[in-house]
Amino acid sequence: MPSPDIAVIGGSGFATFLPDAERVPVDTPYGSPSADVLVAEVDGRAVAFLPRHGPGHRYPAHAINYRANLWALRSLGVRRVLAPCAVGSLRPELGPGSLVVPDQLVDRTTRRVQTYFDSGACHVGFADPYCTELRGSLLDVIGAEHRDVTDGGVMVVIEGPRFSTRAESRSYAAQGWSLVNMTGHPEAVLARELAMCYTALALVTDLDAGLDAAGAVDQASVFAVFERNIAVLRTLLARAVAEVPAQTDCACTRVHEGMTLPVELP
Repeated sequence: MPSPDIAVIGGSGFATFLPDAERVPVDTPYGSPSADVLVAEVDGRAVAFLPRHGPGHRYPAHAINYRANLWALRSLGVRRVLAPCAVGSLRPELGPGSLVVPDQLVDRTTRRVQTYFDSGACHVGFADPYCTELRGSLLDVIGAEHRDVTDGGVMVVIEGPRFSTRAESRSYAAQGWSLVNMTGHPEAVLARELAMCYTALALVTDLDAGLDAAGAVDQASVFAVFERNIAVLRTLLARAVAEVPAQTDCACTRVHEGMTLPVELP
């Protein structure tokens, strides 16, 4: 099978994606990824899939080996990554079941390793954390499927594994942010350091605590909403991996210009 140039990193409730896939174990300088990478053909294109949380949701968001995950995908030839994820909503108009392709990210994690560059002067541009070209291609695919989707929004990434307090949630909303999540960072910045195109596809599973005065988010309801929408996500992503073009000379490919990297990229 040809090397996959595109991958899906699946999140909560997204343990499988590619039927009849070849299981590919990958070693990395940063340890083992969350699971073996699965590779299969979708409409004649080799596609990789990696369950972010591992088998049986083994790794909570704060314990995922993000560096190994992204390195493993790049070492197999992947240059474009689609990252579906579950999110809480900070805006009342984005109710459970809403789809959002965010365009900005805020890091509120506290203890995650977020770089491959532990020496030297290597400062990648991250003003726009998601690949503009890949975002546009994903939005085109969703639009062709006649699905309602919100183009843009700020996703704040918290450490977890606990959910936000009402005060924290209201504070995030007051900043004008749209979504709250636990896995979007450092995944996005590590992809950028590896010169990979990366974009998130966020499924709203709940109104965050600051919006829902009558209740509060809980794990069971989050997983239930994701399960009810998983078929839609699979359909959209299957079409996306078949139709999204290969990486071109976008800004992601030029992120290392003028740098001497302290590691040799795969």
